[in-house]
Amino acid sequence: MDFISNLNWSSPTWDLFIILFFVVAAFLYGLSLGRNRIIVILVSIYMSLAIVNTAPYLNNFSAEISYNNASIFKFTVFVGIFIILFFLLSRGALLRTIASSDSSGAWWQSMVFSFFHVGLILSILMSYLPREMLENNLSAGMRNSFVSDPARFFWLVAPIVMMVLIRKKKKGEEG
Repeated sequence: MDFISNLNWSSPTWDLFIILFFVVAAFLYGLSLGRNRIIVILVSIYMSLAIVNTAPYLNNFSAEISYNNASIFKFTVFVGIFIILFFLLSRGALLRTIASSDSSGAWWQSMVFSFFHVGLILSILMSYLPREMLENNLSAGMRNSFVSDPARFFWLVAPIVMMVLIRKKKKGEEG
């Protein structure tokens, strides 16, 4: 609450931009994509993150690039792999396995998954930015919410926990 009361709407900061992006993106994703597509996106994000963080030649290649460009390189590779995987997975067996034939989940499930999806993507993308850029442009609260080790762990684990806790209704099940 202290953060919200200290917002200066006349000269917006990166913190304000990130919060507005977070809220708007989570709301729009939740309404437009539905639970099943958001889960496919989450799986694509996890796969992309695993590939970028473990690719044996990616670190060698990015080490030859200047420091700031290495961050941009990893950022770009992550986004590229994510887009490719999303299109491949959304047209394949994963979506058919997740999706039921007639339902894309309750609206509140879509909103919950979109909230964690946007938080995860912001955390990952911010983690690829140079530390100096984050320290110079973001408040400590924003860094603690998305880039700190506990925050990154939370954003990585929370969507998985939600996938376990929120399940599809089986035919004939009430509630």
